[in-house]
Amino acid sequence: MLTSYESGQAGRAIPDEATLAFARTEGRIMPTLNRKHFVHLHKTHADHADNIVYTFDPDFRALAQRIHKALQAQPQMTGQLMRINRPG
Repeated sequence: MLTSYESGQAGRAIPDEATLAFARTEGRIMPTLNRKHFVHLHKTHADHADNIVYTFDPDFRALAQRIHKALQAQPQMTGQLMRINRPG
């Protein structure tokens, strides 16, 4: 995993489109809490990185387990949008 801080992009107000392009260029899946914008980008940009949009869960371990389980169930993520919701 590569965080925005580790990539030198943290705190720079990088546009969502550029963040998505960076993830695509690097061949990375991009998890984000910014569901509204990235669901829209998924619908409007056919050539994009794979996205995982999720709802906030203060139980980070449970969130990570849900993401891991979803990725195991769908190992091929090319151009996909995966939604992970907190049980409610």
